[in-house]
Formats: sequence, structure tokens, C-alpha cells
Amino acid sequence: MRGGVRGPTIRQRLYRIIFEHDTRAGRAFDIGLLIAILLSVLAVMLDSVASIAARFGPELKAIEWFFTVLFTVEYILRLYSAERPARYVRSFFGIVDFLAIAPTYASLFFPTGRFLLTIRILRVLRVFRVLKLVHFLGEASVLGRALRASRHKIGVFLLTVLAIVVIVGSLMYVIEGPKSGFTSIPLSIYWAIVTMTTVGYGDIAPQTPLGQTLAALLMITGFGIIAVPTGIVTVALGQAARSARPRRTCAVCRRGGHAADAAYCKHCGAELTDHAAAS
Repeated sequence: MRGGVRGPTIRQRLYRIIFEHDTRAGRAFDIGLLIAILLSVLAVMLDSVASIAARFGPELKAIEWFFTVLFTVEYILRLYSAERPARYVRSFFGIVDFLAIAPTYASLFFPTGRFLLTIRILRVLRVFRVLKLVHFLGEASVLGRALRASRHKIGVFLLTVLAIVVIVGSLMYVIEGPKSGFTSIPLSIYWAIVTMTTVGYGDIAPQTPLGQTLAALLMITGFGIIAVPTGIVTVALGQAARSARPRRTCAVCRRGGHAADAAYCKHCGAELTDHAAAS
């Protein structure tokens, strides 16, 4: 305490370091955390390679537990220093932070569950905060509004595609049959989806002329269908971007709410000048 003014408590200092990034200590903490996240994910990925795991298995498991303990301590400190711990636990990053440590402890009972630790890569999203890229989230919100606005059209599109692949798959099952590899309608529908999306694995292929003709028609249909959701989202994205632009204010009646490309006031009819737009 200096001059009767109490300094920040340990909890407040931890909050500034862990949750804020404007201080040197906060930025150093975030950068160190990002490096630790990337290294821990790399260790888990290397452990999934059989040849590497056979040679460095114990070392990789030790590294995994080291980072798990480190992230566990960090999670506890976040709970301790957060202004509203319950709100943090329910937040997106709170859930991701918990899932970043849970698989290792779960692996004590389910050994293969530890490979789910790659979910830690989601924590790298904190780079937006570290690099001060938060303003790009505004563009992400525009995209989100566009997707929400076009969800009904996309839903109709997906139902149409589903109907096509079910019908074509069933027809192919009848035309080709088990002798050509189409042993069931679900498998034939799988082939229709692969063909329509132009993936073309080649694990199943029609052998008869009629089946090949149907496959060719489905391929051509696939080329046309791929462009449909792109057009739907593009139109919705343009509308969302226009609605996100600053609204213009009339210099005469001082009433706002005009679109950025409006030429006249919709209330008094006065011309909207550049000066009015700036105001």
C-alpha cells in the first residue's frame, strides 16, 4: 500500500496477465500459451505415427502429460482469477480449455481417447486476441448473418440433393445389382453421393450401358448443382454486407437510417450529400 492506495491483488494481477493482452506480461503469456498449444498438438500427432511411437513412445507420453499438467494449472488459474468463473466455464473458450485437458485424464480409462487432444488446436483461435485481429471478427459476423439468412434456401437445396441421390441410387441398385458391386441401396446411395460431388473414388462403378448413361447424367447434374449453394450464399453475403455499411443521416431533417447508396432522404426528400453521409 502506497499513500493509502491499495495496490492490485494477486487475483487482479493474474486476471490482467491471463485474460488481458494490452500489457507486456499479458502478451508474453498469450504467446507462450500459443507455442505450448502447438507443441502439445505436434506431440500427439507424432505419437499417432506407429514408427515414431515405437521409438519415442515414452518420451512423447511424458511430453503429453507435461502439457496436460501445465494446461490444468492454467485452467485452475483462469477459474481463480475470472470475475465470473461460472460464465467463463460456459463460454466457448472455457469449454475448449476444459476439453484440452480432459482426454488425457480420460485416457487412463480409454487409452485411444488421448488422441482427441488434437482439439487443443482450437485454442490457437486466441491468436486473434494476441495479434489484435479482433476487427476481422466483424467480417465473420457478416458471413454468419449471410448464412443465417440463406439457411432456408440451403435447406431446400440439401433436401433436393438428398432426393436425387436416393432416387438415382435406388435406380442404380435395380439396374446394376450385386454383380457390379451395388449390393444394397445404401451402398448405391453412397456411390451416387460420391459421383454427384465429382469425388469419384472408383471403388464402385457401373458396368452396363444403361448404368453408365445414368452415371454420366448424374455427373453432369453434379456440376450444375455445385454452383447453386455458392450463388445462394453470395447473394445473401452481398445483402448482409450492404446492411452492415454505415447508415446515412439527412442534413435537413437530421433523420438517419438511410442506406449507404441512398441519394434522397426517405422522410423529407432532400438530397443526401457527402457531408450528410459523413455526419
